[in-house]
Amino acid sequence: MKFVKYSKYVAAPFDGLSAEDLLQMLQDFLLDSGFFDQYQSIYEMDPERTMEQLHQALLEALRDQGKIPDELLQQMLQNWENYHKSELAEKINKLLERLAEEGYVTIGQANPSQGELMDRGEEPTAGAQAKAKFEITDKALDFLGFKTLKDLLGSLGKSSFGRHDTRELATGVESEGSSRRYEFGDTLNLDVNATLLSAIRRHGRQVPLPLDYEDLQVHQCEYQSSCATVLMLDCSHSMILYGEDRFTPAKKVALALSHLIRNQYPGDTLHLVLFHDSAEEMPLAELARVRVGPYYTNTREGLRLAQRILSRQRKDMRQIVMITDGKPSALTLEDGRIYKNAFGLDPLVVSETLHEVARCRRNGIMINTFMLASDYSLVNFVQKVTEICRGKAYFTTPYTLGQYLLMDYMQKKTKHIH
Repeated sequence: MKFVKYSKYVAAPFDGLSAEDLLQMLQDFLLDSGFFDQYQSIYEMDPERTMEQLHQALLEALRDQGKIPDELLQQMLQNWENYHKSELAEKINKLLERLAEEGYVTIGQANPSQGELMDRGEEPTAGAQAKAKFEITDKALDFLGFKTLKDLLGSLGKSSFGRHDTRELATGVESEGSSRRYEFGDTLNLDVNATLLSAIRRHGRQVPLPLDYEDLQVHQCEYQSSCATVLMLDCSHSMILYGEDRFTPAKKVALALSHLIRNQYPGDTLHLVLFHDSAEEMPLAELARVRVGPYYTNTREGLRLAQRILSRQRKDMRQIVMITDGKPSALTLEDGRIYKNAFGLDPLVVSETLHEVARCRRNGIMINTFMLASDYSLVNFVQKVTEICRGKAYFTTPYTLGQYLLMDYMQKKTKHIH
């Protein structure tokens, strides 16, 4: 005879955690900027992203948030030498496998002889399992951008995303201005009252009323312009010095801005430029791996690269959003050598940088500067930049950077540059 036994349901550890919850716990680790490694060798791209590091980061996140049951925690503390064979290690490995299965990370096997990723179908060499590496996917970056954007806008209260308005008028769906005569190619957003009134003026009160092509009147609405943006991030070493991590908030803002543009302003474009001793364009997909680089700040080289990128964009509005905390302290000479002055505000460096700002102005490119410092000499320099390019300057902190930048982008006061 078959018996059915009923008992109280006891949830297994970590059953209530989704892949998104895990990704949010790992956010600080995935977007690490080198703040805790500032006395070690730091490179712009961190190649050492092993599964062992990811496992350790998730373990610490679960422990800090009190997600590990006391029984498993005691077992770990009592038998730390054999932790990798413990039940807790096995459960955390299953959580990491879930991240891979849902497409948030990709896992490969490292070849010790070449240091490259191997496909899962290949046989790993001895010791390769301990050196397995991972990379986060575009899906993970999109989720992190969404969460950052939600957190930033949530602290602002209600706000309208809208679009980039200008002073120009065009035909469209939303009525914003007076009517005008229809012209070939206009959106046929017909103003019925004005159309009938035009016909009555020409023919009088006739029934039926003759309606000619020249009687057609259409509503006018605000012309909504597309915008090309280059986000310039200062990744010089000063972004993690003085006891404060400024680069990680800047990376989060870049992710949030990218998500905002893709979902709310699909006609806009966003490019990322990192500047330090020199400057280079960085794909947004690689943003999570970027860390602070060399020591100096070559602002002019960043502006030159940003202009080359924007020159390829056929947009009505073009702008540079620059996030920095340091004074220009480096300059690329004509022969390719880099002139450096660690004290900053060198007359040669400053003058050449301001000449580049003036060139942006002549090319119709707006520069908005978000400054993470408030030194008097630096304020004076930024004011000159703002005066030359007729842009805006914000002296803010890493905690309010995202709110200022995103609200500036959405409100779009640069609509009066026409």
